[in-house]
Amino acid sequence: MQVDFYHLTHRPLDRVLPQIAQKVLESGGRLLVVAGDEGARARLDSALWTFSPESFLPHGQAGGEDDSRQPVLIAGETEAGNGARNIALADGVWREAALGFDRAFHFFDEEKIAEARLAWKGLAEREGVTRNYWKQNDAGRWEKVA
Repeated sequence: MQVDFYHLTHRPLDRVLPQIAQKVLESGGRLLVVAGDEGARARLDSALWTFSPESFLPHGQAGGEDDSRQPVLIAGETEAGNGARNIALADGVWREAALGFDRAFHFFDEEKIAEARLAWKGLAEREGVTRNYWKQNDAGRWEKVA
């Protein structure tokens, strides 16, 4: 299982997450996006609809009758009602349940860096877990730091 830590330093989550979601969908996968705060989930919902003038990312918020049909599902918990094998932790909070997926994207900013470091260290000894640490450079592009 792979865990990618994304340190947001220049571009906000609502600009970054849609690009990751698009790549997951292009590879034939599904994505569960988790954020504990309802307001954050609403902002992510809006970002996925409007990130590109040419297109939108098909998605829905958990709790609807069509959860299982959603390529991208936004939820407050780590239960993948859409059968996703990819999870995006969009609120800077590491959740151990993410280890039950094939790939986890853990997004965090400066406010959550201490928690992210603890999660990084905690995963170091886990068998079968590959960790990557990505940080935005001054141009907003991702550079692999570790």
